[in-house]
Amino acid sequence: MADAPRGAVLQRDNETYAIIPKLKLGLIDAPTLRKLADVIEKYQIPVAKITGSMRLALVGMKAEDVEPIWNELGMEPAPAVGPCVRSVQACPGTAVCKMGKQDSLTLGLELDEKFSGKELPSKFKIGISGCPFCCAESYVRDLGFVGKAKGWTVVVGGFGSVKTRVADELAEGLDKDEAVKLAEKVLEVYSEQAKKGERLGRTIDRISFEQFKKLVLG
Repeated sequence: MADAPRGAVLQRDNETYAIIPKLKLGLIDAPTLRKLADVIEKYQIPVAKITGSMRLALVGMKAEDVEPIWNELGMEPAPAVGPCVRSVQACPGTAVCKMGKQDSLTLGLELDEKFSGKELPSKFKIGISGCPFCCAESYVRDLGFVGKAKGWTVVVGGFGSVKTRVADELAEGLDKDEAVKLAEKVLEVYSEQAKKGERLGRTIDRISFEQFKKLVLG
């Protein structure tokens, strides 16, 4: 079987492919929207779908069209498969939302720049919510941030599955720089402690949250 085209995922028909162009935090400008619209029309892409991770999936293209589409878009593939940081999602936070307590976009962009695509023992998702309403679903992400009046609360080990795991609270009252440093330590400890293919929440359950917290916070 031939290798899949760059940044493409084979679909269930075993003939067509999907791609996910890199859109940091789901932010998009007018020129990019025009390019996307032109490509969708030119190549008659049947499905363009906003994903649950605030990304855009283009679905149903032929293998030979994938590379020309990347070239015309001028965009890089988002990490969509494999054991790595797959997605960083964030709500608008204090940029526009009247409920926002912390600047989720600034924190999210820095985390995306540092960690997007970083190889880990299993897939890994990050959610940044600017207030306790948690619109970025931080408590069901491997690493979550919740903005409160006195800073960021950091939670770890959440995921949605057949049996959902709600994240454990690791620290609170952090400023942006402290939150980023803690994220780095969480990923470091996870890389050291996890078995191959083991989500962070499963690692925490295996070694205990208290042990994980001790390893991260000292």
